[in-house]
Amino acid sequence: MSRALPKYDQRRVAVVGGAAAVVLSGAVIAGSALAGTPADSDDATGARTPASPGTITCPDVTSKLPAVPASAKAEADRDLALLQTQIQEADRRLKDTVGQGGPNFVDNAILGPLKDKRASTIDRIAISIGRASAKPTGLDSLAACALTE
Repeated sequence: MSRALPKYDQRRVAVVGGAAAVVLSGAVIAGSALAGTPADSDDATGARTPASPGTITCPDVTSKLPAVPASAKAEADRDLALLQTQIQEADRRLKDTVGQGGPNFVDNAILGPLKDKRASTIDRIAISIGRASAKPTGLDSLAACALTE
């Protein structure tokens, strides 16, 4: 047994439904506009290839180390491997965030934190070497990395 809605309620349902449809349509249109349209492409399929974000390059720490004492070798090797992992993670983040942020985004969000992580890891390497022989100096200059196109 169904009941008919009073005329006032019928109008309210129509107005609310119509408003929802307008809002939904606007969201779809805005989403389409934000997604962009394909740019000129080089292939026949029309697929768009984004610009390359570049690659992060860092100074080689291994070649700048003095002879590593046997007692510090395992720790130094772990930290040297960690340096490579840090570069790979920063490279991945660089590729995942193409087009985000302003002009200083890469410096502030990727290269700056990478430099801090590398400085800490390089310092740990120097400390581990310093436990068994003279602690190397000047390695902190190897922490900064750059973006190459």
